[in-house]
Amino acid sequence: MAGLFHRRLLLRTALRWMSPLSTASPPALVRTLPPGFSSGLLQTPRPVSCGVRCRELHAGEERPTPSPTAAPERRPFSRVTPEDMAFFSKIIPGRTITDPDILEASNVDWLKSVRGFSEVLLRPQTTEEVSQILGYCNSRNLAVSPQGGNTGLVGGSVPVYDEIILSTALMNNVLNFDSVSGILSCQAGCVLENLSLYLEDRDYIMPLDLGAKGSCHIGGNVATNAGGLRLLRYGSLRGTVLGLEVVLADGRVLDCLATLRKDNTGYDLKQLFIGSEGTLGVITAVTILCPRKPKAVNVAFLGCESFEQLLQTFQLCRGMLGEILSAFEFLDRECMRLLNTHLKLANPITDCPFYIVIETSGSNPTHDEEKLHQFLEEAMTSSQVIDGTVATEEAKIKALWSLRERVTEALTHDGFTYKYDISLPVERIYQLVTDMREHLGNRAKSVVGYGHVGKTMPNSKWTLNPYTISTMVAAPGPLMLKAQWSSPFSILF
Repeated sequence: MAGLFHRRLLLRTALRWMSPLSTASPPALVRTLPPGFSSGLLQTPRPVSCGVRCRELHAGEERPTPSPTAAPERRPFSRVTPEDMAFFSKIIPGRTITDPDILEASNVDWLKSVRGFSEVLLRPQTTEEVSQILGYCNSRNLAVSPQGGNTGLVGGSVPVYDEIILSTALMNNVLNFDSVSGILSCQAGCVLENLSLYLEDRDYIMPLDLGAKGSCHIGGNVATNAGGLRLLRYGSLRGTVLGLEVVLADGRVLDCLATLRKDNTGYDLKQLFIGSEGTLGVITAVTILCPRKPKAVNVAFLGCESFEQLLQTFQLCRGMLGEILSAFEFLDRECMRLLNTHLKLANPITDCPFYIVIETSGSNPTHDEEKLHQFLEEAMTSSQVIDGTVATEEAKIKALWSLRERVTEALTHDGFTYKYDISLPVERIYQLVTDMREHLGNRAKSVVGYGHVGKTMPNSKWTLNPYTISTMVAAPGPLMLKAQWSSPFSILF
């Protein structure tokens, strides 16, 4: 499994280098393959660190020279010239940004752990402007880094070196909403929370909900195939996104902005771009199927003595709550300590090793409350849950959800934060945390585990990503570690 993990990490890096948005011609793509790759076959790769994606922000130098394992070499792309700037200013007057103070926010990731050194930020407002920009950059061999809300936690939204940052922030208009079918069409730069508020006024909701909803863009959500808190109830974006409009690297516009739930007219091309992370094209518009707003929402915050009891509670929850269960999240005691220390969020129940956030949403308040009451009674009687509280009012619901949604924010106050992606059996998920704590010892300020539990059932494989089960390490300084687990795979920081 270690080999598979290394291949996956290198493949993600290779896709970044081989991206059509890098504007390299096919022969150049072959020449720019990273170590471990040939023009056609994946060879045995060499271990790399997480720094392969971009430079470390806290390296201690203004423009550090990365080691071979810290970042890819800058490829032979052209440098931006005054003629290029004149062209961009003509296409998007007043929206070609070179102010270093403004560029700083776009050059640094949300966790402030990695950075790029772009000197140009472009803010188009229309698909046509994006098309002209990419077509020109393609002809001039200028590297481009697409960027949405820049809320990612793995450094994927910031440039590696001096790529031109193409921001969708001003592409924020709702294009159409069908109140009968619940299908929303909007530009890629729409902020998720703004879309949610727009739909709530029309008795609908977004099928996606994230802790970063106040600043993340729907285009970025689709490009990263974000799962979010509602995946258990409404499924992934691959099912709810009905159509996309995408600008390819050479400026051509691919119009797959369909509004049909069933379409057998040809290849489902939009699926190539969902989760592609900007490597195949820039998403400029989205059509998405939105569910009706539930009439009854309840949130329970529960405490468990062990992770095994937490999983047993999940099984009981799935069986007893069934169709009204919309979310099942967890966080550990260390998360709660950081929330209380740094964000002054109080624990609403007694101190426990593990905490669960359960949300139900349905159309009949009496029916939902009865089912939730029966579940809680069974969970307490069987000693799977030792304490808990339930909220039905909107303010109290938000307060309970903030304990889950703001964990990442709390960690940023404790030092530099590191995350990783792996797959493993669900019953061994929390072993990641315990093993990492033992491995790092006092070299890390804290190692925590939290995330979505409701994406699969026990005895199956879990894919961990920035919004799934996350073990995060808050360290006082840079960490470049290889953590070896007792099971046959390794984790690279």
